[in-house]
Amino acid sequence: MYQEEVVLYAVARSRSCRRARRLLRRKGYAFEEVDVGGDEGLLVSLSEATGREMLLPLVFLGGRLVGGLDEIEALEHSGDLDRLVRGRV
Repeated sequence: MYQEEVVLYAVARSRSCRRARRLLRRKGYAFEEVDVGGDEGLLVSLSEATGREMLLPLVFLGGRLVGGLDEIEALEHSGDLDRLVRGRV
């Protein structure tokens, strides 16, 4: 089944990042995880590229920023997360 590329920018010891990982795994999505822990340059680059204060996790679908934990949980609750990941929105 088709799935958009899912990339999770996270740090290992963050509760929010663990929750995002758990949600993506529970849904059965294949995703690439980029550990940004200790990489100050990557954090700054992500902040500049997204225009967001650097809060992790950040989830990208098909190269587009979807948001952080709150956004993907809201998308899951509304049923839109599956549609986005499957490329139907």
